[in-house]
Amino acid sequence: MNVLLVAGARPNFMKIAPIYRASLACRSVRCSIVHTGQHYDQEMSGTFFEELEIPQPAYSLNAGSGSHAAQTATVMVAFEEVCLKERPDLVLVVGDVNSTLACSIVAKKCGIEVAHVEAGLRSFDLAMPEEINRMVTDAISDHFFVTEESAVDNLLREGKPAASIHAVGHVMVDNLLHQVECLSRQDQSLLNGFALKEQARPYLFLTLHRPANVDCRETFSGIAEALNQLAQSRTIFFPVHPRTAKMMREHGVNLSDKVVLLPPLGYREALYLWKDAEAVLTDSGGLQEETTALGVPCVTIRENTERPITVELGSNVLAGTSPGGILAGFEQSLAKKDTARIPPLWDGRAAERIWKVLTQGEGHDHPLT
Repeated sequence: MNVLLVAGARPNFMKIAPIYRASLACRSVRCSIVHTGQHYDQEMSGTFFEELEIPQPAYSLNAGSGSHAAQTATVMVAFEEVCLKERPDLVLVVGDVNSTLACSIVAKKCGIEVAHVEAGLRSFDLAMPEEINRMVTDAISDHFFVTEESAVDNLLREGKPAASIHAVGHVMVDNLLHQVECLSRQDQSLLNGFALKEQARPYLFLTLHRPANVDCRETFSGIAEALNQLAQSRTIFFPVHPRTAKMMREHGVNLSDKVVLLPPLGYREALYLWKDAEAVLTDSGGLQEETTALGVPCVTIRENTERPITVELGSNVLAGTSPGGILAGFEQSLAKKDTARIPPLWDGRAAERIWKVLTQGEGHDHPLT
C-alpha cells in the first residue's frame, strides 16, 4: 500500500509522526510524507524531524501564506503533480487546516481514497475557517478516524456509513506521551525554559492566536484585562504568536510585567513549561486535548469548542472571552482537576489502531464509552 501522509504546518507533524512511526511495523505499507508548506516555520530544521523520529518530507510543496483561496489553490496545483507521479493507494490527512481540505479534494478527483484523522469534530461555527475545512473534508473522505464520541454522532447524523467510522483514540496524544517520555530522559537543565520554571511556581501558561480573539481591539483588551488580574498573584508564561504580537502593537494592548512574553517555542520546550503549570489558558484546539490527556486544568478562551469531550470528562472549561468569564473559568478549571478523567482510547496507541483498520480491516465498531 502506497500512502501519502499530508502535513500543512508544524502542529500537523505532531499528528503524522506517530502514524509514520507505526507504519514501519507494517510490511505492506510504504509511507511518504508531504509537507505542503502552508506555514513557513524556521523552527522546522533537521533537528525538528529528528526529535519526532521521522524523515525529512519526501515532497515539500512550498505553498506559502496568502488568502484562504490562494493558499488552497496553490496546494491543490502542487499536490496534483505529486499524486500523478506517485499514484498512491491512499492519501491520509489530519486535522482541519487548508492543506487538509486541498489535498482531500485533489485525491478524490484523482480517484484516490482519503482517510481523515480527527474526523467528525464540529464547533458548529461557520465563521471558523477550520470548521468549513472539517466539514468539506468529511464530506468526501472514505475512512473516518475519530477521537471522541461526539465525532461519531456527528458523522452518523451527516449520513456517513457506520462501517467507515473508526474509534481509534488520538494520535496527538500518541505524540504527547512519546514526547513526555523523551523529556524524562533529557537533561532538562539544558532547556531554554528551565530557569524560568524554577523561579516561578505556581505559574500559568498562555497561548493566544485566533483572529476572533486578537484582531478585535475590544475583545483583545478584555482578554488582557483578565490576564492582568490573574498576573497579580502568579506569573504567566506567554509564547507570543507573530500575528498576536502584531495586533498587540496595533491595538496598544498592555500586559503586566508578570506576563512573561516569550518567542514562539518548539514543541518540547512548550511542553516542558505547560505540563507543570497550575493551569493553561488557550484558544488552541490541540492544547485542550493535550491538557486533558495529562490532567492539567485548561481555560479555553473561546465561545465554542469542537472538542466537547475535554469539557465533559477533562478539566477544560469553556470560558468565553469576557474578563469575568475567563476569571470564573480559571477557578472552575482548578475545581474540576480532582474529578477529571482521560477519554477512552487516549492511551498512546491510536496510530497502531489506524493501521490495523487500513491493512487488516479491523476496528469497524466504535466503542468510545
